[in-house]
Amino acid sequence: MRYTSRRGHRLAAVAALLTVTVGCADVEGLQSAGDLGTVHAPQSLWRDIRPEPAAPGQEPGAAAVVPGLPKVTTGSMRGVNAVDVVRADITAATAQDGGTGRLVDPRAAQRMTLCTQAVDGGPDCPVRTPVLHDVTGNGKDELITALDIDGRLSELRVYTVRDDGSIARILSRRAVLEGVEVAAEHLAVREPTSNPAYISVSDYVWDPDAGIMNLSQLTLDECSGLADAPLGEVGTRCAR
Repeated sequence: MRYTSRRGHRLAAVAALLTVTVGCADVEGLQSAGDLGTVHAPQSLWRDIRPEPAAPGQEPGAAAVVPGLPKVTTGSMRGVNAVDVVRADITAATAQDGGTGRLVDPRAAQRMTLCTQAVDGGPDCPVRTPVLHDVTGNGKDELITALDIDGRLSELRVYTVRDDGSIARILSRRAVLEGVEVAAEHLAVREPTSNPAYISVSDYVWDPDAGIMNLSQLTLDECSGLADAPLGEVGTRCAR
């Protein structure tokens, strides 16, 4: 019993010594970080101003049935013409947002005029080569593609077939697509940040209750190299 008591006293003494010496310079021990200054609470800016909520159907990421397309009986986007789907979607979104750019870049409709009636839209069509991948987990392929607006900005789109055969957009994202990665039921969008040493990664997963690809995680990755990263493959390029 006395041994336990002495041990307790020794531990208390060590703890007290550490308390006294924290911040003191020592060759092998703790070192002071210097004067860190006064800690202040964050200052909230413009706390009385709040943005208006988006009107129903005006949320950029909201699911929406693409009008004017034939029903798909297979339940899969495989075999569906991607250019036709994007054209119908861009036309409907432009009409819905009235050219405000809330749902789609105002230049998108003009860009679609470069696509011909060819299956792939022709050599000047800005719609990217479609990628088929099951992101909803139902065993049937969704369609992943993007419309390039200019040399930097793009409109990323993901489409699925609903139970009634209608085609619905389940993800729309206007972004600088530094890279797009797809694995299992995850879709990651890599975008440059204001700091060239880091890249932003938005991870989307299928939300069966909402019927959309929902943002599940937002992280920063360090730039690790410069390599081409086509849609559907791992991207390693960084902001330029």
